[in-house]
Formats: sequence, structure tokens, C-alpha cells
Amino acid sequence: GKGNDQVRFELTAAALAPELEIIAPWRDDRYRAQFPGRQAMIDYCASKKIPVQASARKPYSMDRNLLHISYEAGILEDPWYDSMNPRKNRDYFTTLSVLPEDAPDKAEFVTLDFVKGDCVAVNGRKMTPLQVMKALNKLGGKHGVGRVDMVENRFVGMKSRGVYETPGGSILTFAHRQIESLTMDREVMHLRDSLIPKYAELVYYGFWFAPERLALQALIEESQKNVTGTVRVKLYKGGIYVTGRKSRFSLYNPHIATMEEDPTKAYNQNDATGFIRLNGLRLRVNSTVNGSKNLAKLK
Repeated sequence: GKGNDQVRFELTAAALAPELEIIAPWRDDRYRAQFPGRQAMIDYCASKKIPVQASARKPYSMDRNLLHISYEAGILEDPWYDSMNPRKNRDYFTTLSVLPEDAPDKAEFVTLDFVKGDCVAVNGRKMTPLQVMKALNKLGGKHGVGRVDMVENRFVGMKSRGVYETPGGSILTFAHRQIESLTMDREVMHLRDSLIPKYAELVYYGFWFAPERLALQALIEESQKNVTGTVRVKLYKGGIYVTGRKSRFSLYNPHIATMEEDPTKAYNQNDATGFIRLNGLRLRVNSTVNGSKNLAKLK
């Protein structure tokens, strides 16, 4: 009863089926009296010949879904423990991916096609969302990408240390940001990015079906209407690198951005004088009023 999942499950039930009665053994004093910890449950399963993945040989817990696998507890409760040590952990935290040291010495290039923010094809092959994740998990895992070791803040109030493998999700997120950089308006991106911590918090805490999450989702979907195009990435030794992006909705105009003469005449360098002067007005006023105080702080 110390994790976030209990909160997520019950908040979801409250939103979708509030009439359900929740049975939570870990919050029952009688259950905890018989099974005060994880080892007691492992021993019980062994005595009853109940097959479970947890064992003394792998002293940590695992949770897996399509997007990732997470490892917590046991030897990972020491934040100084090196989960990336190739001599100790080749058989421990490598369910979906290899350690970077064991990845191929040759890089691999992958293309991802997006339509309105959704990846619809990998390496030119059209796929369902499920197929996309399976393909990217395999490709990313092969090259050791998406391995994360972090200390996080649980909703119930404590800090916890977790190790994650999310190869496909890492590639997808990286590539998605690349196509956004080409197609998304600057102010829309800044607004969306300012809301990411709140959106992530709502999902992490289990408020997926809360009205505020749904309201934010409407903004997210609006921001994705032109996020269409292709991204090419290179996978190598745990790293993801962009090697190209293109889109028919690209807001990038090389004729405007060029350091040479602009054939479009869209940008006049002389205009920057007034732009900079207006943006510097408040700074000049502040310096006039508080200049001596500011200088004193610098000394």
C-alpha cells in the first residue's frame, strides 16, 4: 500500500464505476500481519508452488506494460547502487533492452511518419499504434536506448528510486518533438510545453478521467493538427540522434532563414532596431530608477 498504482486504480474506478467496492489487501491489517513484506510473500508462493517472477536471485519488483518495464525495491532501494553496471546487471535490468556497452557497434537509421501527431509508419511500413510500439521497442532495445534510472516523487508522499526500460517510447517521444519543431507555431509550443508538467502530473497521479485532464487533452489535440511529416533518427549505443525531418506543413523557410540575401523580402534587418528598442524599454527604465542599487549588488 505504498505505491501509486493503488491510487490510479481506485480513481479510475471512481470515475467509471463508482458503485464498485474496492478490496485492497495491503491496506488490511490482517493481511499485513501474515505478510509484513515482500520476502514473506515470495516464501509463501514457494511453499505453495505458486510460480512468480520475483525471487531471491532477482531481489526487486517488476511492472511491465506495452510502453515500458519498471524495476523497484530490493537492491534498488540504495540510490548509490549502479543499475547500469555491465558486470553485475546484464541479467537484471535488460528485459526490453541491452546495456549500451552490449549494443551493436554499427548505428541503425529509422524513419517515422506522423499524421496529426500520431506515428502511423516505421521505415515506410504503415502500422497500427500497437505495431508501432512493438517495432520501436525491438529497434530501440537492440541499441540500448530508453534506459532511465531516477528518483521520483510518489503521490502518497515519499520518494522512490526506479529503473525503467522504455526503448520504443523514447524513440517515439524524441521523433515527435522533432517533427513538432518543424510544424508547430512557436507560441502554441510554448503554451503546450508550459502545461506539460501539469498534464504529466495528472496522468502520474491517476486523474486520467478527470475533467481537467480532458480539458487539457482538447488543447493538445488542437496543437497537433499540423504535426504531419517524416523524421529520420539514428540509434547508436544508447543514443537517439536526429538525421533529418521534413513536412508539407513545415513552417521553416530556408529563404527567410538564410544568412544570404533574402529573395522573399519577408525580413528587413532594419526592423530589428525598433523591435529591440521596444523590448529594452523596461530595462532602461529600471536601470534609470534602480541602476545604482543594481550595480551595488554586482560588487
